[in-house]
Amino acid sequence: MHESPMIELFGIPFDLSNLIMITITCLVVFLIAVLGTRRLSVDNPGKMQNFLEWVVEFIHNMIASTMDMKQGKSFIMLGITLIMYIFVANMLGLPFALSLHFYEAPTFFGIPISPDLYAEAAHAKDVSLLFWKSPTASMSATMGLALIVIVMVHYLGVTRNTKNYFKHYIDPVPAFFPLHIIEKVSQFLTLGLRLFGNIYAGEVLIGVILMTASAGVLAGIGGMIPLIVWQAFSIFVGTIQAFVFTILTMVYISQSIAKDH
Repeated sequence: MHESPMIELFGIPFDLSNLIMITITCLVVFLIAVLGTRRLSVDNPGKMQNFLEWVVEFIHNMIASTMDMKQGKSFIMLGITLIMYIFVANMLGLPFALSLHFYEAPTFFGIPISPDLYAEAAHAKDVSLLFWKSPTASMSATMGLALIVIVMVHYLGVTRNTKNYFKHYIDPVPAFFPLHIIEKVSQFLTLGLRLFGNIYAGEVLIGVILMTASAGVLAGIGGMIPLIVWQAFSIFVGTIQAFVFTILTMVYISQSIAKDH
């Protein structure tokens, strides 16, 4: 069974694999941005520049479909960052997963990793720690990302559209106030849980296929086809989920700053 490597900092538990994979995701996105903008050219743009220009145009059209671009142009970089970050995060766990077996509690810069799992030496050999996975396959990562978006949405509503933002909670009548609160909570939950559920389920199924394929030579050969098919489908799902998360963010922002709800 794969366990998450947990460390404790200032009394707060952290998933070490999440910290590692989120850092790697940020570095990959940063590298793509640097490569795409390193040698900008009008006459002879490179492949990476063409790719980033396509992403910018795609995000521009996405935002234009949800709000007036006089308001929406300030969110173009947000949209680019979100869709690239989530896409890269969704893809990282597809090529492979890295799990390590330890017979003694390992440490990370002197901090014990999951010490409770190694309290008994006999139990240690039954535990493997999963270090490489898609960060979006962790609920804490996706819900944290959703929380950042929702807090930003409400902040924009309060600061840019104060009167209409608060008024919409009692439209069309004050009795609708509880329903509007439920709506806001559901936006937060569905934004994070949708992304987590799709990516986590995909990685679990890949693991099941690999376990089945390891049963023997024939099972391994037979398991290659469903594995390739499912990984191709996971690329499609990961791309769609990056798009859905980004466009829902823009929809929520447009609703928050709209003068008429």
